[in-house]
This record gives sequence, C-alpha cells and structure tokens, in this order.
Amino acid sequence: MFRRLIKAAQDRLLKSKNDKGKDPQAPAPPPPQVEIKPPPHRPAPTTHKTTASDKQTRPPQQKGPPREQGEYRRRHRRKRPSSNNRTTDAPSPPTEKTATAKKTYWNPSEFKVAPADGKTRFHDLNLPEEIMHGIFDAGFEYCTPIQAAILPKTLAGTDASGKAQTGTGKTAAFLITILTHLKRNPPTEERHRGVPRALIMAPTRELALQITKEANLLGKYCGFRIVTVFGGLGYGQQRQMLAQNIVDIVVATPGRLLDFKDQGIVHLGKVEILVIDEADEMLNMGFIPDIRKIVNSTPPRAKRQTMFFGATITTEVTHLASQWTRDPVTVEIDPEQVAVDSVDQVLYLVTSRERFTVLYNMIAQQNLKRVLVFCNRRDEARRLSDRLKSHGMNSALLSGDVAQTRRISTLEGFRDGRIRVMVSTDVAGRGIHIEDISHVFNYDLPLDTEDYVHRIGRTGRAGSLGTSVSFATEHESYMIPKIEEFLGKKLHCVYPDNALLKPVPSASVIAHPTQNALSDTTRDQSSPPRKPRRRRPRKKPGTAGGAKGSQPPADAPKT
Repeated sequence: MFRRLIKAAQDRLLKSKNDKGKDPQAPAPPPPQVEIKPPPHRPAPTTHKTTASDKQTRPPQQKGPPREQGEYRRRHRRKRPSSNNRTTDAPSPPTEKTATAKKTYWNPSEFKVAPADGKTRFHDLNLPEEIMHGIFDAGFEYCTPIQAAILPKTLAGTDASGKAQTGTGKTAAFLITILTHLKRNPPTEERHRGVPRALIMAPTRELALQITKEANLLGKYCGFRIVTVFGGLGYGQQRQMLAQNIVDIVVATPGRLLDFKDQGIVHLGKVEILVIDEADEMLNMGFIPDIRKIVNSTPPRAKRQTMFFGATITTEVTHLASQWTRDPVTVEIDPEQVAVDSVDQVLYLVTSRERFTVLYNMIAQQNLKRVLVFCNRRDEARRLSDRLKSHGMNSALLSGDVAQTRRISTLEGFRDGRIRVMVSTDVAGRGIHIEDISHVFNYDLPLDTEDYVHRIGRTGRAGSLGTSVSFATEHESYMIPKIEEFLGKKLHCVYPDNALLKPVPSASVIAHPTQNALSDTTRDQSSPPRKPRRRRPRKKPGTAGGAKGSQPPADAPKT
C-alpha cells in the first residue's frame, strides 16, 4: 500500500515537471505501445493408450502376498498397558509361551545299574524316560533309604510324612514324585497364567534356590516351567514370571508367596501336589500362620497330594501333619544313623586361642579345597573370615547380615570352587546342598544339639564320606554330654598333636573394607613416599579473621 502511494506521488511530481513550458491547448501524446509477448511454447504431453500388444510385451508387475484383513489395524493399534501394571482377581488369559524340553537323543540302555541286595534301583520304579534321563545326568544309581521307603507310595498318589534332615535324599524323593505325576497326568482343561500345578514351600531363600536347582536338573528333559519366589530381591522379575507365563511348579518362601497371592498374581486353587519342607524350622521361625493361609487357599486335602517333612517331629509338627495330610506313609530316618554311617567325627580339646591355629594348620597341611566353618555369632564369624583372609586363605562370609545378592554369589563361588573356606552361621545349616564338602568345622559348639546334626550334615551327603571337626574350648565343653545323649553314642575327644599346634605364619595386615586408604605399613615399598600434608595454623579466637563461631573479646561492646 505504501509503495503504491509513493509511486503515485512520484508520478504526479514527474507530470508537473513535464507540463511546465507546454501548451495547454496541445493534444496529449498517445500512450506508449507495450508489446505483449506470448508465453513460451510447451509441447503438450502425449497420451498413449494401452493396446493388447503392449500388454503382451510388458513384463507382469510383481505383487506382494495379499494383505490379511485387519493387518493394518494390528500394526498400528495403540499398545495396551502390560499385565504387569494390572492386577485382577480373575486369572490371566492363557499364553502360548511355555517351557520347551531339551531335545537330546538318549537311549535308556545307556543307564545300566546292576541289582544289589538291600538296595532299590530307580529302574525298579517304572519312571518316565525323561525323568530317568535327568537321574542319569545327576549321577544317581540307587535310592537312599528314605527314597526307597517313600517313592513306591508317593508315586501311587499317597500322602507322605517324614522325619529326615537334609542330606538324606528327601528333596529328590518329592521332586521325582512331582515330575512323574505331572508327566503322567497332562492337563485336560485350558490353563491360565499364574496357576501352578505343584507348590513347594521352604523356610529360607537358600533352600528354595537349592530345590529349584535340583528340580531343573532332574526335570531338564520334561519341559516344565519352574519359578522360584522368595523375598529380598527380584520382586519385579518374579512378578513378571508369574503374571506372563503358564507355570507348572512354584518353589516359594511363605512371605513373598502370600504377598503375590493377596495381589491376585498367583492362584493356588489348582494345586495338585503340595510339599512343605523343613516344617519344624518354619514353626521356629513363626511362619505357621502364613502357611495356614497358603494351605487354606489350595484345594482340600482329599483333592490334592501332600508331602510333609521335618528334621525333628514335635507334638506341634505332628498335629499340623494330621491336619494337612490324609493317611500318610510315615518314614523316620534317625539323625544318629546318618551321622555314624557317613561322617567321621573328631572333637579336639583346645583353648580359645589354640583353635585358630589348629584350624589353619589342618586346612594348610591337608590341602583342603572346600571347607565349611560354623560359628555361633555373626561378629565372631566376620572376625574369623577376616583373619583367614589376612593369612592368605580365600575365605568368604555367609550370615544373616550379608545382603541377599552377596549371599547368592558367595554360595555360587563356594560351589564352583572359587572360594576355599566359607565361614557361616546357622543360616546355612539347613537345606544347602553343595557337593564335595570334605570337612565341616564347628569353630563353636552349637548351643542346640539338633544344630550339631544339621551342621555336620553338610558333609557326607547321599552316601559319600565326610569329616566333621569340632573344637571344645573352656567355654562350650559343657555341651559335649548333651550332644552325646542326643546322638546316643560317645564322642572320642582327643588333644591335637604338635604338628597342628605349630605357630601360623605372620599375617599380612589387610585394611578393613570400611577404611578409605591403606596405612603406611601396608603401602607398597616401591612407590614413592607420600609427602606430609601441610596444616594451616589455626588462629586464636577473638583475633581478626578468627575461626568461625569464635567468641568475641571480653571488652567488646554488647549489642
């Protein structure tokens, strides 16, 4: 707009200048002729009609496979929130993701075990071929006494109640029963996620992980999905495994399983086999109220098979077994039978100062590769582990105050042979099955006679031979008569010889993990000496620029 106004003003000014000196009567000149050029010529596009000859000469157009109806919708459909963020009371819809068995050709004729008098072979139990393959990989040949007494009854569907501590083979007994039942009785109705067919309850996380490991070994070729549920870590992963998969066997501790049950993630209404392991330990740990809630969520005892085990059978344990089982077959394996047959027990009379010397010399002189040492208190176990490390032995600590992830890695390192000595409290006294533990040391005699049997049961497992060494000092020697009464036999008490009392070499000073730096005595001698740090002199209070918070001089005016 402004440009047009300026242009018009310029035209008027130019016209007024031209009009000066001209005759007003003269006619106005004609307007200039503007030549209008036509636009450049563009050739029109030629159109070609397709003829029959073109269709014959032109190659056919390649077309993809026909798109299915609704494919675009499926590709561009907005994703719904996953089932992890939704909790419903009804079971989740079935999923197609199931565990697949390892397909390995195996001939049952490779598993040859000669018959023996007084022993039962697994061949005599008519087990499925997949389970026999797992037993063959595990290296089992003959049944242990509890397996020979329980398996013929439990494989027929009878309930079981047994008194047996760890190391007798009861874990393999109820696992073989579960795997055989699931293999012989496939589900006839549609299955849902988070609905197990078998449930195994254990008091501790370590025992639950051990049961799962043995179940994966025996059922490696069965194709069943086994999920472990325990507290301390892995909450999201465990929840996802239950919420998104069809589960066959659940091995759980009571607290975490009850939490998932209250959220509707796991449903126990279809449990066909229920196993309660270490029932006496659950009673001591106060888990029985939670176990009652879990058992009441399963089908009635007439519609499920129940197996109930404990290291000791008390009146309360017997009462619980009568409530939850139905005409069970009862088997009792006395602890003294296991202790006498498979464990060589040695008891040294030493002082409190001599026991470390005997422990160190025995491990070093006999070159022991996998040793388990028990202490009564956590602080003493930590001090002993640090002392062994300072003397150059690869040692690790396993106690209740160690984080769960650290405890699992410690057990795996001890099982793999990367850790030579594991110092533990009674937290590892039950249910931890680690192969080839040659020696178990009782650095402190246990205050409970039953714990003595549980400790020495870590060695000499499943028929193998082991050695248990106990130290009777001036503080715990009064426990010897009680242990002898519980075992029903006398323990041979001896004094260590001079070779075991040989002074140990001087320990290398190792800083505690909480320290930030090494002391000057442990610093590498080849490194240059560290310069002393220069301290700034501290000014006296009351002077100019004194320390913060210093008191003013006495003659200063008050405000």
